[in-house]
Amino acid sequence: MPVNLSIKNVPDQLADKLRERAARHRRSLQGELLVILEESVAKESFMTAGEFLAEVKKMGLKTPAESARFVREDRDDRARR
Repeated sequence: MPVNLSIKNVPDQLADKLRERAARHRRSLQGELLVILEESVAKESFMTAGEFLAEVKKMGLKTPAESARFVREDRDDRARR
């Protein structure tokens, strides 16, 4: 069953750019937003456990302390954004 979504307080400049993009693609704003969401989700990929293990091995992590450092650095990096 379809769901209605609402985005509040969109800055005017962003809304204008979205309207312009929709016009370039000959779509309504609603249609353009739906395409943007569909493309965003389609690009998302998930790793299997085996792929994740391969990535960890590529990083060369060998000890729990190294793993903890890696997680800490990742969290710190996200906090800075």
